[in-house]
Amino acid sequence: MGEPTRSGAPYAGLTPDCVLDALGSAGWSGDGRLLALNSYENRVYQVWLDEASERQPESVVAKFYRPDRWTDAQILEEHAFARELVQREVPVVAPLTLSTGSTLASYSGFRFAVYPRRGGRAPELEDRSTLEWIGRFVGRIHAVGAAASFRERPAIDIASFGDEPRDYLLSHGFVPEDLKPAWTSSVAQALDAVRRCYERAGPVRSLRLHGDCHAGNILWDSDGPHFVDFDDCRSGPAVQDLWMLLSGHRADMEHQLRAVLEGYELFREFDPRELHLIEALRTLRLIHYCAWLARRWDDPAFPAAFPWFNTQRYWQDRILELREQIAAMDEPPLAIG
Repeated sequence: MGEPTRSGAPYAGLTPDCVLDALGSAGWSGDGRLLALNSYENRVYQVWLDEASERQPESVVAKFYRPDRWTDAQILEEHAFARELVQREVPVVAPLTLSTGSTLASYSGFRFAVYPRRGGRAPELEDRSTLEWIGRFVGRIHAVGAAASFRERPAIDIASFGDEPRDYLLSHGFVPEDLKPAWTSSVAQALDAVRRCYERAGPVRSLRLHGDCHAGNILWDSDGPHFVDFDDCRSGPAVQDLWMLLSGHRADMEHQLRAVLEGYELFREFDPRELHLIEALRTLRLIHYCAWLARRWDDPAFPAAFPWFNTQRYWQDRILELREQIAAMDEPPLAIG
């Protein structure tokens, strides 16, 4: 097998045979059946195994990491955090130890991990008891996350989620020339408002987070919720793992947040100053997301999946979105009392 192409088509060499051979090299023998699962950043497959038994499951999930995104040390720190949570009986899906003795292996230039297959449905976030239940487990994740610090994983901050993505989009010519003045002005005002939010919040504690704790990364089964995909775990304020569970009008979000915190604070106290950061973190995510799409645009999967990106209408909508966020960040924070 040749080395994977790092640009243009980073997964061009990841054929079905390569996937099966990679698993075989790590001690898992597939029976030839593969199912590609929904993932754009990485490539993820359900792989059925030969000779399922009490000791060997019928299938596993193989995750092939996007080349050059994370270092080995950063991936292994992600794995260690997930496995630490499992040891504390927090319901997360953590990588399995391979025949190599590690949770991370490499084959034909592709790094990969293997996970147990866990099914489930999306949580019903309109249900108060569901929000409380999720809040309890996020509180437990954060109680563990606060006990130590990441050494390799980066932080969620204004520089990496705001300044750098803005500079990347401008320097690589993604913003149309006729919209560039309006977009540049809107981003500058938005980042100024983000900084004011951080100033109002004051110093808040940074801890190890899931980092991308939206409903799509929480699966529900008969035992309740379990958390998947720690690929974006970073250090940051606790509210980063809470705000993506909120939606709707202000009154709706306040109701939802109270329910989440009712469960959360059974395991960890929430600092109400972090409420000043909700709209700031939302704004940073919007800017970062634009640059994420731009950085991946040479991957053939992205133009096919996101055909609306980089159109005139797309950037017009982003300008309006930023202006709405500027107004939202000037409003008082959500009330939880």
